[in-house]
Amino acid sequence: MTTTLPLPPKVGMVSLGCPKNLVDSERILTRLRVDGYAMSADYQGADVVLVNTCGFLDSAKEESLQAIGEAITENGRVIVTGCMGREAEVIRAKFPQVLAVTGAHQYEQVLTAVHEAAPIARSPYLDLVRGGAVEDADLKLTPRHYGYLKISEGCNHRCSFCIIPSIRGDLQSRRPDAILREAEKLVAAGTRELLVISQDTSAYGVDLKRQEWAWRGTPVRAHVTDLARELGKLGVWVRLHYVYPYPHVDGLIPLMADGLILPYLDIPFQHASPSVLRAMRRPANEAKVLERLRAWREICPDIAIRSSFVVGFPGETEADFDYLLQWLDEAQLDRVGAFRFEPVKGAAANALPGAVSEEVKEERYQRLMQRTAVISAAKLQAKIGRTIDVIVDEADGEGGASGRSKADAPEIDGEVHLRDAPLSTAPGDVLRVLVEDADEHDLYGVPA
Repeated sequence: MTTTLPLPPKVGMVSLGCPKNLVDSERILTRLRVDGYAMSADYQGADVVLVNTCGFLDSAKEESLQAIGEAITENGRVIVTGCMGREAEVIRAKFPQVLAVTGAHQYEQVLTAVHEAAPIARSPYLDLVRGGAVEDADLKLTPRHYGYLKISEGCNHRCSFCIIPSIRGDLQSRRPDAILREAEKLVAAGTRELLVISQDTSAYGVDLKRQEWAWRGTPVRAHVTDLARELGKLGVWVRLHYVYPYPHVDGLIPLMADGLILPYLDIPFQHASPSVLRAMRRPANEAKVLERLRAWREICPDIAIRSSFVVGFPGETEADFDYLLQWLDEAQLDRVGAFRFEPVKGAAANALPGAVSEEVKEERYQRLMQRTAVISAAKLQAKIGRTIDVIVDEADGEGGASGRSKADAPEIDGEVHLRDAPLSTAPGDVLRVLVEDADEHDLYGVPA
């Protein structure tokens, strides 16, 4: 007699927001897969849909509400989690039919809600193999060749425009041995680039009092420099994001010069005007930052600095904005993103005087992006004729391919477009590329 095994329920996932949210989505799906659930790539095939929301800005909340509405329309059985989960009353008022609402990184509550919404049929044949270790079945939502490595949760800063600490709490660092174990497994599974993320990467380990843990017979401190050094020994690209320019960050630059980690720092400066930085409750030491940038470039000439800035912050004057533009001219950052200030419910900045009109915000945003595009174009033009390493993201099998240099993170920075690539070129390959041309954001070249 043939035994027919029950099909597992299928879970769909819509993941919004930052890479940290993406990591949360990966962990949730990994746990669900270990519990016996299957994944669905579309609404129609899912027994329940998870929407992992972003709630940082009002525009992000609107996007989250739209995603919830779409999931309800297309499927009807929806569980909401993520940063906007803290506003459960808003979500339920608009969508009373949602099955459950949980907050950011509340994994157990999400799992419970899924089990209640789409129970797994019990079977002695299947139950024998369920319940394995999560670490042995990690599921990724990024391409196979790169992956995000979250080293901590929460933040100790109290920036006036930000509500992250109220959503995710104070800094909670992971043990270095746990991070390195996860990194090793990612590399063993085919990851060729580790993107280190957190709310504040350079503060990593402060809450752990910089304790040491044994790793492969060597003590490793809970400190960003020690962690970066060990990650650099794995033989893959290691890229650091969300780094605040604390003094001890200087210790990372020699690791870049030695090739252990990528010569790349993602530093959220946010502004340069001392008065605006004070209103933001951020360190107002823009002159010292310029000195450090010069010192870093002396040690590691190829270092790429990416940053983001807020325009139209309450009280920002034309003089403040001109100061920022002049600072950018001197800083010569490689990659720059900008945001128009948006009030965020619960943020202290909402009560500040001197609101900037939307028209002025837009005008300043455009001026900043034009100024930084000129800087970027000049920096990329200087790379013409050089041979650089490029990690391949896409290849068409006919000689065309695109990828990124060491100065480019996925999705937020530029690309390198290739011609005459070997027909065997595949995502994750690292090629030596002769740069032939450049525009404001991208490079163009041919394998050397």
